[in-house]
Amino acid sequence: MVSCDLTFEVEEPADLALQAAAANGRVVRAERLDVTAGGKALPRPAELAAPHRGRVHLLRAPRGVLSVSYRAELGAPPEPADQPAVASSHDAPGVAGLPGLEQLTYLRASRYCPSDQVIGFAVAEFGDLPPGRPQMEAITQWIHRRVGYVPGSSNVHNSAEDTLLTGQGVCRDFAHLGIMLCRALRIPARFVAVYAPGLTPMDFHAVFEAWSDGAWWTYDATRRAPRQGMVRIATGRDATDTAFLNVLRGIIALRSIEVTATVTGPLPLDDDLTPRRLC
Repeated sequence: MVSCDLTFEVEEPADLALQAAAANGRVVRAERLDVTAGGKALPRPAELAAPHRGRVHLLRAPRGVLSVSYRAELGAPPEPADQPAVASSHDAPGVAGLPGLEQLTYLRASRYCPSDQVIGFAVAEFGDLPPGRPQMEAITQWIHRRVGYVPGSSNVHNSAEDTLLTGQGVCRDFAHLGIMLCRALRIPARFVAVYAPGLTPMDFHAVFEAWSDGAWWTYDATRRAPRQGMVRIATGRDATDTAFLNVLRGIIALRSIEVTATVTGPLPLDDDLTPRRLC
């Protein structure tokens, strides 16, 4: 079961893009998305397909208090759907089989992951390891040891370079740093927003995926929730592509947010070393 309840003050009529629904790929036993403005129900938002089975909901909000409530009861995750493509002799180490467009997208530096600025550092720290998963796992362990999880220590302007310099951040900063270091080693990596049962305090969570051996592998250097229970919401180059809300027009302010994520039965145990994949 996953849910989120969001409340906004709409100062000027606004067009919004919401990314809070669980991505396609899980069995949905029940799902509901309710939007109200001034206590009155608005029509169900239009749904757009986003990359990697994500879903974006578009809504138009009048002035006043806007409330968004999302709930979903999901079945157990199936086997992950990512399939390797035909390998090319021109692929860089660690990216064999990746479709060309994805290879370009997730190898490139991005707004929050300026990988082109830290190639020397990444090679010095991790370049002696075998390419692929050994480097990915070493990066994750290095971040966990070297970076402190400090709520409120960063903001929307902080990049992975800032996290590397300050040595502190929150889940999105940990994910951005992992992505930046992987890309600096020519390993495709991408940002994933998730619901994370077991997370304390509960909120939206962020992890990263890196490509090796024909599959995307999930890493969470915060180690604050078991990866087996996570539910994918949105996937992209960095947090720019996965924000739970984008304001397309108008002026709004977030007033409250409440997120829940639970599993049926005991919470899975994650040794943080076993390779994991999200569906």
